[in-house]
This record gives sequence, structure tokens and C-alpha cells, in this order.
Amino acid sequence: MTVSTSTDDAATPGFAGRLWHRDLAHYPETRRRYAYLAIVVVTTIVLYYLLYIQYAVATSIITHFDMTFGYFIWLSVVGNAIGAFSSLLAGLADRWGRANLVVYGLLVAGVLVLVLPSSPDKTVYLVLFAVLSFIEGIVLVATPALIRDFSPQLGRATAMGYWTMGPVIGSLVVTSVTSATLGSSTWQDELRYSGISALVVFVVALFGLRELSPRLRDQVMVSMRDRALIEARARGIDPGRQSSGHWRQMLRLDVVGSAFAISVYLLLYYAAVGNFVIYFSSTFGYSEQRANGLANWYWAANAVALVLAGLLSDRLGVRKPLMLIGGIGSAVMTAIFAMLATHPDTEYATFAALFVGIGVLGGLTYAPWMASFTETVEKHNPAATATGLAVWGWILRVVVAVSAAFVPIVVTSVTPLVEHGAEVAAAQAQAGPALAIVNAHPQIFAELAEHPADAVPPDLAARAAQEVGAADLGVVQKAGPQLAILREHGPEVQKAAAEGPGQWQTWWWVCLAGQIVFLPFIFVMTGRWSPRRARQDAEEHERAVARELAALRSET
Repeated sequence: MTVSTSTDDAATPGFAGRLWHRDLAHYPETRRRYAYLAIVVVTTIVLYYLLYIQYAVATSIITHFDMTFGYFIWLSVVGNAIGAFSSLLAGLADRWGRANLVVYGLLVAGVLVLVLPSSPDKTVYLVLFAVLSFIEGIVLVATPALIRDFSPQLGRATAMGYWTMGPVIGSLVVTSVTSATLGSSTWQDELRYSGISALVVFVVALFGLRELSPRLRDQVMVSMRDRALIEARARGIDPGRQSSGHWRQMLRLDVVGSAFAISVYLLLYYAAVGNFVIYFSSTFGYSEQRANGLANWYWAANAVALVLAGLLSDRLGVRKPLMLIGGIGSAVMTAIFAMLATHPDTEYATFAALFVGIGVLGGLTYAPWMASFTETVEKHNPAATATGLAVWGWILRVVVAVSAAFVPIVVTSVTPLVEHGAEVAAAQAQAGPALAIVNAHPQIFAELAEHPADAVPPDLAARAAQEVGAADLGVVQKAGPQLAILREHGPEVQKAAAEGPGQWQTWWWVCLAGQIVFLPFIFVMTGRWSPRRARQDAEEHERAVARELAALRSET
């Protein structure tokens, strides 16, 4: 099988053709390469903004559509399950063009989020969110593949650091916008803001994003000094020669095992995205705005650390030592966070400091991991990069779906607190005077409760008027609806409030276990532990490139 050679974008005929045929026949110079990388990063940020905005206004969506908390959880479960299989599809559909998957996927996602607020019921909302998750699963694979294509190995960790800022900055944008605007905007407005931003970025990507031809991207590029050699090789490569056996090549311990390991390492991150607002509102009484403001500390620290960790990793030429330090540090900080779950008097500033620590250490782990993972895939077959990333994307989304399904099973208290906690609190506040009266005369009110309000026996009514007083009876009767709420839901909400901290602590221990599982898989990935050995490898590679270029020149 042969694949037609790609032409430079300048040679692509017609304006419409340029919007589909995006291949570059030559490796771009630095300025253009950085522009393509920037577009991919901004696209990733806005896509995660679209996806995560749902969780920042979760309680409002649940109330508006009269959902149970379990139904809302299944939004995430179904969405991530669909995203898992669309990640596999992205690996199969790479012939359509990685850039096209990103550009037109972003268009569809933006339109979907603009339509979501107009959903007539929760079923339609679920379907639309599932389609949005389908798009996200595709882009999850296509965007890091583009980052890998445009970043030689010696700058790979920095580039991947910027890419991994996508979900993190997306989360930061969500919490920043909502914490600043929720006081004056509805949850529907919040979704529309994200949809409009997606369409703006789509226009930029539509005209600005390109990708390498298969002949170029299916080679390993260690540094920018390899550019001449890569292009010389490309003139004699048939891309079809490496097109078979990709999936078999990727089903190895160092690929599948490390993809699973990073997925469980990120269990706390998934909880931060999907459950922090619910956790802090139900356990510590924070408003949506205050909980999102607290999460800003995590996202901001993580975003900065991702880039700095990438720069440091490339400077040292190693990935594994940083992953190990970040992994162990994350586990320690998560253990401290878990222990504070049962201390309701923990201050906001304490959580903020912990989130900064967890964010920094998570960045130190994840950016080098992404670089190491793509290099591990390249070790087996550089032409199978999209396939390797598809394996990672599938495993990641399956783990997210399973973890989302298990949260309400482990934290059973969250359902009554989310569904009835607010109305019980409001009823208790409104019925305060009435409750005091009822508590002062428990026996008589217990007897009154056995009869409908319009069918109280005359002797019981007379006794109540004598013992309680007509005025106080009137206060209790006026607060009847609130007292009914307290009788129906008060006990379960009170029980859930007491049990919730311990149950959430159990889930944080599960997240800690995932971080511990991650650590041994660092050792199966490719790459050096010693910066000195890494420098020696780079120097040897430069000498080999020089020899091969000299041989090519002599042949011509």
C-alpha cells in the first residue's frame, strides 16, 4: 500500500482545499512550529473548559432538571465510557488527519455546548453530553499526537507540559469564570460563555492549524538538528510500509501498564474536577463560588508546575527521577489531605496550601510522564504514535468512568446531602421558632401528627390549645410545609452529614492507593535515570546524524 505524498499547504489547490488538506511536506521553521503548538494548546484548553463547566455548576443543573445525584453521576459515567471508545476511533481514523479531527471536533463541541442549556429535559441533556464526550475522546488522542509531531525529543517534556496545561488551565478557566460571574449569571450563561469561546478558537484553528505529512511524522526526531536528515529520509519512505501491526506493537507492558498507572495516579485529579464542589459544599458548607475559588489554588499551581517541570526535564534530559519525586510527594500530600477530611474545623487557608503542594507535585509527575510515554511508544514504532495514544486515551477514560460510578457507592452520604441538604437547611432556618415550640411540647405534637390537620379530635385540639397556647399553635401551623420537609428528609440528611466526612476520607485513601500503584511502573518506561548518561546519548545521536547526512551528500 502506498500513501500519496503530502504537499505543502501553499501548494494545496483552492481555498476550500486548504480547509481540509493540511499536510506539510517540510518540517516548519521554529516560529511556525510554535504557532501550531500554541493553537493545539489553546484548543485543548477550551475543549476542557467546555467539558468541565458542567461540574462547576453541578448543583444548579441537578436542581434545574430535577435530577437525582445518581443520575448526574451517570452523566459522567456514560460520557467517559463513550469517550473511551472514541479515543480508540481516533487511533483508527488518523488517515482523516489529526488536525482535521481537532479543528472540526472543536466546532461540533462548541455548538453542542451552546445547545445544552436549551435541553427540554434531563434525557436530552444526557444525550448531548454523551456526544460532547465522544468528541472529547477523539481530541484527547489527536492533540497530544500533534504535540509529539511538532516537538523533538529534546524539547518534548516542555511541549507536553504545555499540552497537559489544557485540562488544568481548562479547569482554572472554569473555576475563575464561575467564581467571578456566578453571582450575576445563571448556569445556562456559564455554558454559553464556554461555547462562544470554543467557536472563537475554532476560527483560529480552521485557518491556522497544519500537520506534518505521514512521511515526516512517522520518524523519530531527537533534536531540531535532525531536520535535514528527517526530510531527506522522507523523500524515500513509503508510509505504508509501517502501517500494519500497530495495535499488536502497542499491547506491551511498558505501554499498557504505564497508561493504566497514570490513569489511577490521576484519581485525585478526577475527583477535583467532578467532586470538589460537591465535597466542599456538602461537607464544609461552601457555596459553589467559594468551592470553585478554593480549587483555583490547585489548578493555578498545577499549570505553572507542568511547564516548569517540562523545562527542567528537558534541561536535565531525564524523565524518571522527576516522576519518582513527584509521585512520592503527591502521595504524602494526598495522605495529609485525607486525614483532614474528618476535621470540619479545617481552615480554608490550610486546604489552599495543600492544593498548591498537590498541584506542584502533580505537575512534576505528569509533564515528564507524557514525554516519556510518547518516547516509549516511539521506541516500538514512531508511526504508531496515534495508536499508542489511543490505547492511553481508552484506558484513561475507562478508569474515569469506573471511578465516577464508584464515588456514590463509597460515599453513600453524598446523595441525600446533594438532593435534600439545601432544602432541609432552608426549612430548618425558616422553621426555627416553630421547632422550638415543638421541642418544648414533644408529646402533644406527636399526638397531633397522628391526625390530618383538618381532622384533629376536638378534645386533643382543646388540650393542645391549653398546653401550647393559640398563638404558638398558629406559629407551628404556619411552618407546616417546612416541618414536613424536616420530618421526611431531616433524619437522613442528619445521618449523612455525620457519616459523610468518613466516607469521603475512604475515597481519598483510594486516590492515594492509585498514586502508590503508579510508582513501580516508572521503572518500565524508556529513558535514562542519569542526566550524564542522557547527555552522552544525545552526543552520540548527533554524531550518528552527522555521519548519515555526510553519507547522503556523498551519494548525491
